[in-house]
Amino acid sequence: MLNVKNEVLIRVYSVAAVVLVVAVVILTRLFQLTVTDAHKWEAKADSLYVKLVDVPSQRGNILADDGSLLATSLPFFDIHFDAKAEGLTPEIFNDQAVDSLAWLLSTYVDQQYTPGAYRQWLDTLRNADPRTRGIRYVPIAKNLPYSKYLLIKTFPIFREGRHAGGFIAEQISRRERPFKILAQRTIGYAQREGALPVGIEGSFNTILDGKRDDLPKQLMLRVPGDVYIPINDLAEIEPASGDDVVTTLDINIQDAAETALLNACQTHNADHGCAIVMEVKTGKIRAMANIGRAQSEGKAGYWETYNYAVGERVEPGSMFKLATFMALLEAGELDDFDELVPVFGGKVKIYDEELVDAEPHGMDSMTIRQIFAMSSNVGTATLTQKYFKSRPGAFVQQLRDFNLDMPTGIEIGGEENPIVKNPEDPKSEWSGTTLPWMSIGYEMLYTPLQMLTFYNAVANDGRMMKPYLVQRTEHYGEVIKEFRPYTIRRSIASKNTLRKAKELLTEVVKTGTARNIRTDNFDIAGKTGTAQLNYHKFRASKGIRHQAGFCGFFPAENPVYSCIVVISEPERGGYHGSEVAAPVFRQIADKCFAMKAELHRPVNADAPKPLKYSQLPSYDAGSKTDMKESLRWLGLDFEPASDLADWGVVIAKDSLGLTMQNRVVGDKSIPSVVGMGLKDAIYLLENRGCRVRVEGVGKVRRQSLAPGTRASGQTCVLFLE
Repeated sequence: MLNVKNEVLIRVYSVAAVVLVVAVVILTRLFQLTVTDAHKWEAKADSLYVKLVDVPSQRGNILADDGSLLATSLPFFDIHFDAKAEGLTPEIFNDQAVDSLAWLLSTYVDQQYTPGAYRQWLDTLRNADPRTRGIRYVPIAKNLPYSKYLLIKTFPIFREGRHAGGFIAEQISRRERPFKILAQRTIGYAQREGALPVGIEGSFNTILDGKRDDLPKQLMLRVPGDVYIPINDLAEIEPASGDDVVTTLDINIQDAAETALLNACQTHNADHGCAIVMEVKTGKIRAMANIGRAQSEGKAGYWETYNYAVGERVEPGSMFKLATFMALLEAGELDDFDELVPVFGGKVKIYDEELVDAEPHGMDSMTIRQIFAMSSNVGTATLTQKYFKSRPGAFVQQLRDFNLDMPTGIEIGGEENPIVKNPEDPKSEWSGTTLPWMSIGYEMLYTPLQMLTFYNAVANDGRMMKPYLVQRTEHYGEVIKEFRPYTIRRSIASKNTLRKAKELLTEVVKTGTARNIRTDNFDIAGKTGTAQLNYHKFRASKGIRHQAGFCGFFPAENPVYSCIVVISEPERGGYHGSEVAAPVFRQIADKCFAMKAELHRPVNADAPKPLKYSQLPSYDAGSKTDMKESLRWLGLDFEPASDLADWGVVIAKDSLGLTMQNRVVGDKSIPSVVGMGLKDAIYLLENRGCRVRVEGVGKVRRQSLAPGTRASGQTCVLFLE
């Protein structure tokens, strides 16, 4: 019995001990949960219903050189309604307030719904089951401008705010371009579905977006339906601001370039084209226009859909001949531009390939000057073969010395390296026809910007500048970082080569293929280019596509701007560079000349020249005081009569001087008003009672009433010239 009793007690004690241990563990765990780790579990519980999100920063602006807005972010608002807001009491949500709100929503938000329909909808939202999805986050209006947001915020019920009125306003930013499509592709975009960032927006995205580590936070509450709504009014939170980017673009030049390019593409029904204007001394891109045939918003037309200026590599054609002739000059092979070179009537066969001049001329020989000015393919290839056939590597090395094997390094993406064949590289597929075809701009690839950078270096006396589009970043007007002009190479060629290269480029416009764009206002230096895009695919005219180009700078004697125009696949009105691209260059240059004072020669640059006898004022009459003041202001010496009256007449004695004599004016007779301005003539005649009739403009050259006639109210006709 004792053993059984002990065994039972042991079992009871064991169970009690287990229960005690479990109780201690439970109590300990409860203490940890309710006291020690309370904050941890409270935060975790909150995380299921509340979360912090970043308030998007205010994206910085993109500005033109003069401060004009090229791209900016404007605030827009999405309005929602929380019908189950904690503070939205029946006293606030009363019949009168709901009726007024319904009428205002019908009038100012969406007029397709009547006030009655809005009233019924609001009542339904208020009385519906709170578990219904979206009941606490009902959209009222989207993409409202700031003025409309301020109006809706004053509506009954909504004016009570987020907690008492259920009014939820979310601010969103929308990127706007005040100048619309102007420089659209150059400005680019950073966020577009299915597309990589491009242009300035893409390359400077981090700077424009602002610093990401100090963004303000916004509490969001999870409500039934797995929807998060803002606890506070997002519009009241000051977002971080990105930096502004100030470009080198000149709005007026950009507009001139785009307008001229678009008109040319439409006139010639071209596939696409581009134009770039660069400041010679600094490398600043003043305009970069890209036009291509495309569909936009359901309409066919021309748009900026691709940056051809930076990203399209093509065979440059005859524009490359400048590099070829400079290579010959650097090698010391061209001494006399008047030396005759055989051109074989404009057609020659090199191995199994036939090379012809673009324009038939029938000449057996040309001077070196004529070969360049008239863009003779045969003459250029003949010269290159003569001096570099046995050493093609020397020709390629000259191109490397001109930096023509390197990209420009412009800060926006999309640029690819130029392709230049190398006779020492088996992968280059060098053949016997490669050198002559390279000399005229084939079997190599360059972008328009790369070709312009080379021409700009020639205009800049050999100093090659890196082209750039952004000159500084700012934050509320304070300069954060400045980008200065950068020299890629101090000199690409000797001074003699550069001087002669400019001479050849000027000759193209004076007497050569671009003589159609010559102007008396300023000198232009440049080179036309007509490239056959599918030269190696088609030998006959069928299927041939062309690219027209012109690259140069102005004014030729003291270059301020360099410019390239490239238009691809023109289908009507010609396809040569002189017909299609050069006129666009001229239009851009004319606009620059009209707008920019630095392109004009100062009027006092030269010493004043003595006036010819025919240029001196003679028989100009008027008030003595006015005449004296005018002559003195003009710096013209005159010899006054000893007894000058109130009226006088200036007479040129000879080419050396003037004399002022009296003009007799009687009180009662018709005076002579010949030589006077209209104001003085009318004054004298009407003071004597005459009526005056005028014909013509200018000064009085003849009058109908003879001087000395007695004045008696008659009409005097004045003939002005």
